[in-house]
Amino acid sequence: MSLDLRIEQVPGDNGAGEWLRIDTELHRELNARARAVAMIVHGRVFYEVMEEYMPRAREDASLPDVLREYGEIWTAKPKVLVSRTRHAADHNTRVIGGDDAIEQLAALRAETDGTIGVGGASLATQLLRAGLLDELLLTTHPAILGFGRPLFDDYDRPIELDLLDHRSFGSGVTVRHYAISEAA
Repeated sequence: MSLDLRIEQVPGDNGAGEWLRIDTELHRELNARARAVAMIVHGRVFYEVMEEYMPRAREDASLPDVLREYGEIWTAKPKVLVSRTRHAADHNTRVIGGDDAIEQLAALRAETDGTIGVGGASLATQLLRAGLLDELLLTTHPAILGFGRPLFDDYDRPIELDLLDHRSFGSGVTVRHYAISEAA
């Protein structure tokens, strides 16, 4: 995200703007964190961006090793796609949809050992509202976009966070890991 909490400047860029600074050091950190999760839950838009690129990335010798490695991690990791419009997906992915999707995710959370990673702004906001997020991992790029898609949709009450750890990278990017303490 940008310093002003934007995840895309132009509608449809799906977080692929030129303002992002994802270097090898940052990618290795994110790969390690992705490897450590038990499962990944994606909203449809985020999933479709990953689905388009990651399975091919793992075999593309022209890409840096960190991207090929992430392609391997993403493709092999158990995933859940939350979508009202898609009913099937490949790459070790289960699809959850319908009006009870949040309840289905709550049940999945209760039966899963380990950390579940979440990708997708709308989905993250819904899970935050439902009290199903315990932590946030926020990657901030040194840019102010001024407009565009915010990280979180409007939220009806403040949420207090406790900083667990943070790391700065030479590119100016910071990764902050927060525990969600409670509503303020």
